[in-house]
Amino acid sequence: MNILITGSSGFIGSRLIDSLIDSGHDVTAIDAVSLSHKVRSNAFRFVQSDTTEPGQWQESIKIADTVINLSGQNIFHRWTDKYKQKIYDSRILTTRNIVNAFPEGKSMTLISTSAAGYYGNCGDEILDENKGAGDDFLARVCIDWEKEALLARKKGVRVMCARFGVVLGANGGALSKMVPAYRLFVGGPLGNGRQWFPWIQIDDLIGAIYFVLNNDDIDGPVNFCSPNPVRNNEFSKSLGHVLNRPSFFRTPAFMLRLAAGELGDLFLNSQRAVPSLLIASGYTFKFPGLFEALKVSVS
Repeated sequence: MNILITGSSGFIGSRLIDSLIDSGHDVTAIDAVSLSHKVRSNAFRFVQSDTTEPGQWQESIKIADTVINLSGQNIFHRWTDKYKQKIYDSRILTTRNIVNAFPEGKSMTLISTSAAGYYGNCGDEILDENKGAGDDFLARVCIDWEKEALLARKKGVRVMCARFGVVLGANGGALSKMVPAYRLFVGGPLGNGRQWFPWIQIDDLIGAIYFVLNNDDIDGPVNFCSPNPVRNNEFSKSLGHVLNRPSFFRTPAFMLRLAAGELGDLFLNSQRAVPSLLIASGYTFKFPGLFEALKVSVS
């Protein structure tokens, strides 16, 4: 299969590229920045380009069988008005340019990233793919992001909007932001710690991507998260245990908001998301439980 990946230089993209090549696929990677690691394979091609702008890079879409859209400015940065616009544009404009480049009538698949943030702050409510959207900034980004992706259906493209939970894996991702505090003996819950935390180990993320690619009956929104979300208190306790560090240095909500601004509310949101569609379709998780997932994810 000929697979094109946008946003390929990040934590998820680099691991996905290696996995796809090892599985015998041809991969074209597109990003505005160079890959952080070298890929030496005749089955790999890299195109450096800003995907928020139309350009020659779109020609590569016409020869692809599948497009996996991972593009998006990192959200873990203080949300000034200017930075929020970057978060929005990097997702919506890239997705729009991808959809515009799809040829008419060719049998193709688009997996376009979204996020569990689509649901907003939902307390203890269990969130499957039928739950409606929230109304905070990230939820509104996800709404527009998914709308842009789903327009590809008009060209006959099968579209999946992959609502990622927090991705756990070694040497990058969310854990690279969390682990240093625990190693310094100052890790712990955020706010009251009762907010639900949707997560997925990166091997399961990649496994689920393969699964949906090979299951033609799956389309539309798909929750990419563990079947066992946990509260922030439990996540903090488990991470501390894996690292052999304490986990009782709680960060009060007001301090988090003072330090991170609007981004602080994101850490306090509660999303008890479950992968109902993946489970109903027969996907078997390699790491359904948090503790084992953390053990293989902490470097």
